[in-house]
Amino acid sequence: MEQQEYAAGATQVAGGTADGRTGGAGRSTTDAVAAVRGAGPDAPQVPAPADSADGLSPDPGLLRLSRWFAEADPGTADDLCASSFGLYPARHFGAPAEAAPAPTVPAPTVPEQTAAGAAAGAAAGGAADVSWWHGPTAHAAAALRARETRPARGLRRARRDVDNPPVVRSGAKPGSPGRHRKPERSRGAAAVPPGPAGATGGAGTQDRSAAAAEQRIAARLLLAHPLVTASGPHADGFPLIRRHRDWLTERFDTLLGYRLVVGPWHARLCKAGLGPGATRRLEHPATGEPFTPGGYAQLALVLALLVDAPEQLPLGRLRAAVRAAEPGAVPAAAPGDLAMALAALADWQVLTGVPADPADEDAVLTVDRELARAVPAGPPALAADAADLIHRAAEAEPGTAVRRRLAETPAVLVADLPEDQRAWLREHRHSGPAALAEFLGLEAESRAEGVALLDPAEELTDLVLPGPGTLAHAALLLVERLVEEVRPLPGEPEEDAEAAGGEPAVPVVPVPDALIDGVLGDIADEYGLPAGWRRDYLADRTALRRDALDLLHRMGLITPTPRGTRPPGWLLRAPAARYAPAADLLPTPGTGRHSRRDPAVTIPSPAGERAEQRA
Repeated sequence: MEQQEYAAGATQVAGGTADGRTGGAGRSTTDAVAAVRGAGPDAPQVPAPADSADGLSPDPGLLRLSRWFAEADPGTADDLCASSFGLYPARHFGAPAEAAPAPTVPAPTVPEQTAAGAAAGAAAGGAADVSWWHGPTAHAAAALRARETRPARGLRRARRDVDNPPVVRSGAKPGSPGRHRKPERSRGAAAVPPGPAGATGGAGTQDRSAAAAEQRIAARLLLAHPLVTASGPHADGFPLIRRHRDWLTERFDTLLGYRLVVGPWHARLCKAGLGPGATRRLEHPATGEPFTPGGYAQLALVLALLVDAPEQLPLGRLRAAVRAAEPGAVPAAAPGDLAMALAALADWQVLTGVPADPADEDAVLTVDRELARAVPAGPPALAADAADLIHRAAEAEPGTAVRRRLAETPAVLVADLPEDQRAWLREHRHSGPAALAEFLGLEAESRAEGVALLDPAEELTDLVLPGPGTLAHAALLLVERLVEEVRPLPGEPEEDAEAAGGEPAVPVVPVPDALIDGVLGDIADEYGLPAGWRRDYLADRTALRRDALDLLHRMGLITPTPRGTRPPGWLLRAPAARYAPAADLLPTPGTGRHSRRDPAVTIPSPAGERAEQRA
């Protein structure tokens, strides 16, 4: 009976607000939500397995999702996880670009003005007309860093000060709360009385400013961590979410089409999918090891058993139920897949009491069924297969779809968008990003190739570049040198203009594999030992290459060539130039005998040199 109420409740709120009112967050995403949560008479059905001997009955929809995970390739499994669970964090670039100093060489005359000179002049004008390839950059010269303790991998946790915890946890680095953050103070600090109304703008202005700061903190927290609990690592932000839940529900609905559910003990922002190739994957919370399709399958299977499980559940009983469900619905799991699934559920606080040794069947788990039901977006009843679910979960009207990309991804290239979304972005080139920037406390960076929303505080992201550690250091140096090698020249005709929709900018350029290998080898030789890079990466250059390219791919700086391309390779995306030195559009003329003459440079004649030598 309880499981039937769970399924019915999921259907009732699919197109409504957090308290069950009709309308709201389902607008423009009704089909996607129905594909994940609803049920239809024409949907393909998977026969539910018989109840196991211990009485645990799996949810049929999640059991079907588990099979899709098991049959998918790694990339599709990642996309399926983002579409069915929607628990991925936002990802943004950090430091804003700064204009390079003006060149010191004389400007060319009007008849001799080149396309490079025109691009250099445009860099000081309208930013939307400047290319990422030749515009201002956020380049920071790499230095040989001393050895540092590597931070814990996985999603970044809120920093805790046990002796003096703050009232509102922002997640900012000590001493740099961020320009959009409300200043934090300790619980024991005495309240400072407001100053005179004439000096501060009045108590009403202060209250409005404080409320706006709290709303922005809550919105950023939900976008970075879509599942927030009252007792979890971000518990200090949960009261802000409850306090401003009506405003947050309306804004997330209007701007992104996301549904926000706020209960007494948890808040869940139900994100939509990002479509194929979203580069969002689930990782082991302790080791950072990526989930495999088998790990995702075990996660969905365990969730299928937990939504109607008793509060106290022996681990041995759960393992027996998993084994009983596998023969009829899910292929057998590899060793370690179940342990990864249990670790993720423990990280989400769905399970407590998970033992360090997954073979300890005498351990008793505590199940939070409410959180177990909040993790999945719902049974995929209307989707025909995994690809159909990924497509349905990403469907939205053009404006909502573009705003989702802006809010969740580092950069949006015009060439990557369908025609209807491309037309919307052209029409709302400034107003669209500005609304999200105001809502989330970000800064818009508009370029000829597209738009990016930046987070200078580097809080609203799960990946940071530049960042600490060997991999981030190597990836930053690699992308910097690749840009310098293959950056297109200003005014260079685009070879693939039709594929880019006729846009004047060059969104991507191919990178030869040999160049990647050579540059990465030079970087490792130059920086490896002096900077204290990890020995395993220095000993295994193949692993260093694989992981560095993977990091750049997830940051949206490179992308693989289209499927079917032989041989497969990589394409460098225009935003990668943010991390390289500014292009030298007016290089200093050479002084050799084969160099082009410049009236500002005096080149001594060979006869004069010989006369001086004879003298």
